[in-house]
Amino acid sequence: MTIGTLNSNAASAAYTSSTLAPQPRFCVQTRVAHDADEQARNLHGWHQTYDQLTAGSFVGGLTELCLDHMQVFVETTSHTLRQTCEVQKDAYWFGIPTCRAGSGRIDAQVIGGDALAFRPGGIEFELLTSAGYEIFGVVVKGEVLRRYAAEVERANLVEPLPDTEVVTVGMARKERVCALLRELLEHGAASAAPLSSAARENLQASVLATLFDAGALPRSSEPMAMPARARRQSIVSEARDYVLANRDRAVGVQELCERLHVSRRTLQYCFQDVLGMAPATYVRAIRLNGARRDLCNASRDSRSVQDVAAAWGFWHMSQFATDYRKLFGMRPSDTLKAATGVKSVVSSRSSAH
Repeated sequence: MTIGTLNSNAASAAYTSSTLAPQPRFCVQTRVAHDADEQARNLHGWHQTYDQLTAGSFVGGLTELCLDHMQVFVETTSHTLRQTCEVQKDAYWFGIPTCRAGSGRIDAQVIGGDALAFRPGGIEFELLTSAGYEIFGVVVKGEVLRRYAAEVERANLVEPLPDTEVVTVGMARKERVCALLRELLEHGAASAAPLSSAARENLQASVLATLFDAGALPRSSEPMAMPARARRQSIVSEARDYVLANRDRAVGVQELCERLHVSRRTLQYCFQDVLGMAPATYVRAIRLNGARRDLCNASRDSRSVQDVAAAWGFWHMSQFATDYRKLFGMRPSDTLKAATGVKSVVSSRSSAH
């Protein structure tokens, strides 16, 4: 078959994919398509048409995670495509290609190697993608984006958001966004279990924070004053107290910002200045240390590793074990066994006397 024949016979059906497949609930799903139309309808919540423009057997892949107010996915396509796409109203799409510069266009504009694509919902746009294309996508509800900007970033988004298809963010920032999204999807795919409410909230906040850090969204240019040293120390102490008071669940940076009435930037600055680490790193360490202390004493109460992990808000056991071993150089079960062994020795000596 020639390219001309393929073009003249290309199927051009439009799909609103959310009406054709059940909505996935809070776990990563991966699909493989052997037809461009099948690829188009595999992406939930979009109205789109895919036309294959080069000859050969098509193969497409989609790995997708649908959260409460956000959709995260990575899409791969084997052949050159012309796509007409539209996301739902009052939502925003960020498209981050990983391919070489100039291999993709949005509304005839080249997406540079240091840039990402951006479109609001309710407006149709056109994508032209080359063979062997990979692109990450994030769709977030408008009200959630605006509330996060105001309450966590303490930033006023420039309203209305600019009518621009391509946003230059720089190679390093773009690579960080892709790395975070890839890790998120790969970790979710390995787990296969639906995410808890707290985990979903934290993931959504993490993705939004990364987009803001990358400069993917314009903000007002108001200067931000950092608190005095005594206040910085107080903010860190208040954050620690709040985490310990809510030890049975994972408290995220977004929740800390809202609770302490500070921006994410201010929170990061305070933790970096006082402790020399990021707030999320410290919060995880606090919970892991608490779990370790409980494991050291668990034999007295006949508690298992799962009991202790749950008490400190760790519900993903393999991730808990990985983080625990990374911090302490041993598995949680080894800590429990060691504590049980010490108790047995002490009991034996007491009996002997």
